[in-house]
Amino acid sequence: MAKLNIIMVSFVVLVVANLCIPSLAVEENEPKKLWDQCVVKISPKCALNIISQVFGNGVVSIPCCQELVQEGKECHDTLVKYIADRPSLIGNESKYLQKRDEVWTHCVSVSKALSPA
Repeated sequence: MAKLNIIMVSFVVLVVANLCIPSLAVEENEPKKLWDQCVVKISPKCALNIISQVFGNGVVSIPCCQELVQEGKECHDTLVKYIADRPSLIGNESKYLQKRDEVWTHCVSVSKALSPA
């Protein structure tokens, strides 16, 4: 649980840094696409909800599933991969990437079920 809290706090700090001080938020070697296109597409609440399921034992809420699908698979994949590449998590990267895909599949099915026919 402590690792999950560290991940969530780190993510929130990165998002806030990006929104408040964009020139300081992106290191030269980080994919700028991550910051410019993906982080701002999902609410911090839903980002934390999704992170808690991928990296912990949380469950993504229906509204956050819908937001995730609107964000798009490419952004979801990019954000989770970025977090999973942290040195403290890289040892379990394949597990996190599998959970990432499971979350995506679940959220797509939930969103389709709720869409008007």
